[in-house]
Amino acid sequence: MATITMIVIACVAIIHVYILWLEMFAWTTRAPKVFKQIPPELFAPTRTLAANQGLYNGFLAAGLVWSLFIRQPEWAENVAAFFLACVAIAGLYGAASASRKIFFVQALPALIALFLLVMF
Repeated sequence: MATITMIVIACVAIIHVYILWLEMFAWTTRAPKVFKQIPPELFAPTRTLAANQGLYNGFLAAGLVWSLFIRQPEWAENVAAFFLACVAIAGLYGAASASRKIFFVQALPALIALFLLVMF
């Protein structure tokens, strides 16, 4: 993989580590400042659901990081493509069902990384 592709993949992974932290550990403290469209009284009762979502985001980040350490180029690219596609699909679904902002935060970086993966 090209260095620029690996950097963008790492950035996508970092975004998902942040989402993991926000949803698993800061849902009732920091998340209300980030998700202003959600009424404040809903954060405490949805804490477990958010933590579950955060865990899934952690799995996406782990897969992307894993792809950066695979030494066989074809295998590394396939693993990266799979996890980037998962992120892109989740981002597109989130943008369609919850907030258009999710497209720019989640789907677009993954789609850029997929583009770079194919081009380089």
